[in-house]
Amino acid sequence: MANPLRTFASLYSTTLLTVLAGGLLTTYLGLRLSVMHVPQLWIGGMMSAYYVGLVAGSKIGHRLIAQVGHIRAFVASAGIVAASALGHALVDELAVWILLRLIVGMGMMCQYMVLESWLNEQAESSQRGTVFASYMIVSYFGLILGQGAISLYPELGLEPLLLIAICFALCIVPISLTRRIHPAPLVPAPLKIAHYWRKAPQALTTIAIGSMIVGSFYGLAPAYASNLGLPPEKVATYMTATILAGLLAQWPMGKLSDIMSRSRLIRINCVLLGILALGIALTPYHPTLSLVMTFLFGILGFTFYPLATALANSRVEQSERVGLSATILLTFGLGASIGPLIASTLMQWLGNSMLYGFMSACTLILFLRLRYVHSQQKAETNVTQDYIMATGDLVSSPLAAALDPRVDVESVQEQMTPTPSDDEEDLGADALEDNDTDSEQQLTFEFEFNPEQSFIEAESNDLENSNLDAAKKA
Repeated sequence: MANPLRTFASLYSTTLLTVLAGGLLTTYLGLRLSVMHVPQLWIGGMMSAYYVGLVAGSKIGHRLIAQVGHIRAFVASAGIVAASALGHALVDELAVWILLRLIVGMGMMCQYMVLESWLNEQAESSQRGTVFASYMIVSYFGLILGQGAISLYPELGLEPLLLIAICFALCIVPISLTRRIHPAPLVPAPLKIAHYWRKAPQALTTIAIGSMIVGSFYGLAPAYASNLGLPPEKVATYMTATILAGLLAQWPMGKLSDIMSRSRLIRINCVLLGILALGIALTPYHPTLSLVMTFLFGILGFTFYPLATALANSRVEQSERVGLSATILLTFGLGASIGPLIASTLMQWLGNSMLYGFMSACTLILFLRLRYVHSQQKAETNVTQDYIMATGDLVSSPLAAALDPRVDVESVQEQMTPTPSDDEEDLGADALEDNDTDSEQQLTFEFEFNPEQSFIEAESNDLENSNLDAAKKA
């Protein structure tokens, strides 16, 4: 059995460079705007625009990939994102910066969709868990490197933007030179928001409010730390400690969630995070104590999403999990868009510490809501081995569910494979005239799940005869 790290080395290398550049750009903009003494509301608006772009990019990305293919879509998106990043060096108008941030979000979502659909289609069923976990670890590692890179340029000049553009340019190289077969275009997952909210209200409420916390942290924590008087290298250490804690907490939190009720674990997480966030807001800055507290914040804050996702997946059938993932990511994106706006407004009106004051208030609201919903529901049926490592940021697309080892491969193919064209349907009808029902099912299977083989046969032989031969062999 081939090692997934070696098999998908080019895709993982591209992922690392993409996430590194995206994380560096987020931190750079937060620090740069803080140094420019821009009102907090503008900083929050700019970070919210990124998440709005991610949500919008999921729809645009599907169409782009379907029209031009995976590599061309990725190259085009990387070029647009690199140009948008450099655009911050040419224009100082904040409204233009918000527009550029929106474009970056859309472009990066398209990049994520290319990578995840590629990994999904070519990962063997026995290796899906390893491929999925490796992808998430590489994403976390890229985020950590992006935070650390800002310490190389404490003056916050043009150098970070040049490094960001270099990373976006280099991320094209591994995926362009890969020898792997291109995956087939996929269609959007079915989206039934009301249906999933009725089935998993606790989980989706946790994702909605938890994403407000995570979005506020990623967007405003660099400005918060800078306003405390920390130099860029100390800000990078502050951010790195938090993200590293989120990475290290994934495995033990997953084990814990297999032992006790996840809904109860989320409520405990709420209480602890609320107390911790309030403590950060009220405690004067101390170098060591602040690092310890933000490390604990990463453990609690970055495990909301995977805990809630595991809880939601335990509430639905396997065939519904792809659509559930699309609903989860939409909910996350909307929450992460709203959170920085509210937090930045409070910071502008009431002071810098209101970033964590807002997060503490979010946990209180979430706890009360969860208690109410829990009292209306029956006790959760505990399902083990349902927790899947996830990133704290929206470093994934609606196609990430297809990589999830909890999801049945056939369910993924049914929901995420394009429907046959009219020509294919006509061919199926012709074959039906001369073959029984079993032969027709075999023919349909070939068209939906092995399109390359069918198309090659069609080129080398008469199209109708090739389909009749395939049916006879069945």
